[in-house]
This record gives sequence, structure tokens and C-alpha cells, in this order.
Amino acid sequence: MSNIKIYIFKYLQNLEYVKNASIHTVHNYRMDFEAFFSFIQLNYNEDINLDTITNLQIRSYLAKMKNDKYARRTIARRISALRSFFQYLVKEEILKHNPFNDVRTPRLEKRLPIFLETYEIEDLLTLPDDSNLGQRDLAVLELLYATGIRVGELVKIKIQDIDLLNHFVIVLGKGAKERLVPVGSKAIDAITAYLRQSRPYLLHTTKQNHNLLFVNSKGGPITDRSIRRIVEKYINKLALNKKISPHSLRHTFATHLLNNGADLRTVQELLGHVSLSTTQIYTHVTKEKLRHLYLKTHPRA
Repeated sequence: MSNIKIYIFKYLQNLEYVKNASIHTVHNYRMDFEAFFSFIQLNYNEDINLDTITNLQIRSYLAKMKNDKYARRTIARRISALRSFFQYLVKEEILKHNPFNDVRTPRLEKRLPIFLETYEIEDLLTLPDDSNLGQRDLAVLELLYATGIRVGELVKIKIQDIDLLNHFVIVLGKGAKERLVPVGSKAIDAITAYLRQSRPYLLHTTKQNHNLLFVNSKGGPITDRSIRRIVEKYINKLALNKKISPHSLRHTFATHLLNNGADLRTVQELLGHVSLSTTQIYTHVTKEKLRHLYLKTHPRA
């Protein structure tokens, strides 16, 4: 088992520093690996060998998760994580065969992304007050909605990455890939106000020296978790009858663009999706919107 822990450590290091995976993803993968190998150790052998993992053992693990009422999405993620780990071992010539190549993951139900309507996002953006933290929060919300960037991408933005004059921001996405994203005038105004008053005030309270755009209440670099708390704070004030997360602002950005005539390729580029198929989920949303408008407005609908 000690060798397995070493291989897991090396794989997770590669995942975080080479593939630029988020801390959240690395943590989930570690938990997935621990759950699987604990199951194998408990049910089959006290001494686990990577090259003796069988298809039957994997299917038994799948059956256990189904019996324990795990969601299909969770099961699919765990199998995907394990398949990637074993593929890494094959690539490093530690194993000759990936036992997870013969295992099918459960078919996932298609879930339409939850997003805010135009009037809901407008209401959300009126909630931050004029305090220093309120100005910062408004700049965060405006930038998330204006660009559709991920929370993990937002916290990495440096002051020099945003061009206030030409309304662009350089975003460091997954796989350390940079992309240039336009920023709307409302977001530029909010960020400008934040940079003039709020950020200098918050930085004054700390001795830390950094050039990150967004700071926490003590002037230090803001974290993913803090951004999520900020978004959730104002979402809760709206008291909407739907489950909205910080990622919902990304869905809102994409959906509003498509509903107003943007083409799929453009939205793909703005979101930083490698595959167009990832972006295509938003076409289901716009189809529902088109159908609703058709039924509402066509005389013979």
C-alpha cells in the first residue's frame, strides 16, 4: 500500500502543477482514490498490488456505490478519476494495462445549467453598498457576469492583466492557457471605483505586497472560498426559488449571450472551453427560450 501512496502523491502533483488542476479537484481525486483502495483492501486483500486489480473488483466497487445510493454523477466522477490515475501509471510504464478501460461509467442524465434571468442579475448587482467591501463585492460580481470567468480564474487576475482603457482582461484558464476576454462598461466602472478607493484602503491594513486585483478584508490575496461566500451572500438576499451557485453567473453569462444572438464558437472562446461540445449544453437553454417565445407570440402556436 505504501507504493500506491507514493504513486498517488506523484499523480496528484502532476495534476496540480503540470495540468493546473484546482485545489478542489486535487482534493476530490485524493478522496476518490482513498475510497477505492480502502474498499479493495477491506474486501479482497490486506496487501494491494496495482497490477492485480481486476475488472471483477472494479465492478464490485461499482455495485457497492450503487447499493449505497451514490448519485450517478458521483460514481462517474470516481471512475473517471481512477481511469485517469491508472492511465498515468501505464504512461509511466508502471503498469502494462489500465483495468478501467473495460469499465463503462453510468450514463448521466442531462441537466440544464441554472442561470439568472436578466431582471434577476440586475437586482443582484444593486445589492452591494458603498462601503469599501461593498465596492469590492460589486466589482467581483460585475466582472464574473461580464466575462463568464471561473471563480478560480478571477482570484488569479493581477492588476496589469486588466486593460481599463480598452475594456479587456487577460485570463489564465485551465492548463495554464491564457485568453483575452472583453469586459463591459458597467464592470469597468465598478473595477475603476474599487481600484481608486476600496483596494488602496484594504491594502493599507496589511504589510503584504502583491499585485493581485482582488483582496480580502485584510488586504491579502482573496481565495476561491471567499469569492464563493461573497456571491452566496448576495444570492441569499435575493431569496430566489432556485439553487444558484457562483458558477451560475458563468452559466448566466453564456445563456444571455446566446439568447441575444451570439454564435456558439464565440461563446466557446470566451468561456475557454477546449471542446465545442462542452459549450453546446447552453443551446438547450436557448431552445427552451425560443420555444417559450414562439408559443407566447405565434398566432397559431
